[in-house]
Amino acid sequence: MYNSNIIIYFVIQSTLKMENEKYLNDISEIKNLMDKSSRFISLSGLSGILAGLYCLIGAGLTYKIIYFDTTTLGNYGDLIITETTLLQLFIIAATVIVLSLVTAIVLSIRKAKKSNDRIWNTSTKRLLINFMIPFLSGGIFILFLIEKEILGLVAPLTLIFYGLACVNASKYTLGDIRYLGISMILLGLLSTWFLGYGLLFWALGFGVCHILYGSIMYYKYDRK
Repeated sequence: MYNSNIIIYFVIQSTLKMENEKYLNDISEIKNLMDKSSRFISLSGLSGILAGLYCLIGAGLTYKIIYFDTTTLGNYGDLIITETTLLQLFIIAATVIVLSLVTAIVLSIRKAKKSNDRIWNTSTKRLLINFMIPFLSGGIFILFLIEKEILGLVAPLTLIFYGLACVNASKYTLGDIRYLGISMILLGLLSTWFLGYGLLFWALGFGVCHILYGSIMYYKYDRK
């Protein structure tokens, strides 16, 4: 009788343990589904790597166009910015932006198809809205600075406003975007101390940081 009670006790404990594990697995699955539905998780790390490469190439071309005389490296007042130069810089910037956007869209769509996710949903809309508010505000402000020929703050502010946009949108996508944004903000603030090296910090932020965080995201999420 005593042995029977022990056996019954262990059977009950084993059953309860299995039930608890089942409930925990169900809760974990529900949590993953809720997190998946509230976040845009199809963002491709490879697109970040390629965007960084585009930016580095663009920064190299910009350097050749602007700093044809290396004595002007630390003094924005000595830069010679003609209408032709502005047009060339606009073409470079537009090309980098378009290539980065197209790459991000194409690779995100491909990733979404692999995981049977919808590319356009509520989380995508929230992501874009929260990203574009600080991004467009900063862009308009920077255009005013360019019109007033206050060129020294252009590079730092592009980094800062882009970083703010990433941080603001990070709650609707992969958490690594938050750290990318913080890195951009720090580089932008540091760049205000070294105003003569704005292009260098721009390349570090938009180029190197994108490649670094894109690689991290690729190995964490894309290779699964």
